[in-house]
Amino acid sequence: MASSKNYTEVLIGGKVFTLSGFESEEYLQRVSTYLNHKLEECTNSEGYRKQSAETRSILLALNIADDYFKAKKQGGTLESDIEAKDKEMYDLKHELISVQIKLENAEKTLDRMKEENRELQMKIVKLETEMKNNQKK
Repeated sequence: MASSKNYTEVLIGGKVFTLSGFESEEYLQRVSTYLNHKLEECTNSEGYRKQSAETRSILLALNIADDYFKAKKQGGTLESDIEAKDKEMYDLKHELISVQIKLENAEKTLDRMKEENRELQMKIVKLETEMKNNQKK
């Protein structure tokens, strides 16, 4: 958000308005474009055009409020989805760490058993050699 107030002229419903706000001029233009779109959407309905100016204003406001609450609900749903994905990612990271630790322990055990197997193989060779030597005597 800018630190100074911005002023910009916009066209809404065929009339020029000067809008002011701390938002950027681009943002103010987007707001007026949205409002023009909603006006056009409503005026395309024959039932809307037959209403009094006061009723048309209320219907337009209801349409805008409807968009707002739908967007708010969608935002809440997206936030919930993000929280669920964050929790899932957290759980998966912890599971990964746990599996890595188990893998490291299994590799250490395998190395230890390989060394033990090598030592036993050497012992077998030594014992076989001793047996052969004892049989020759």
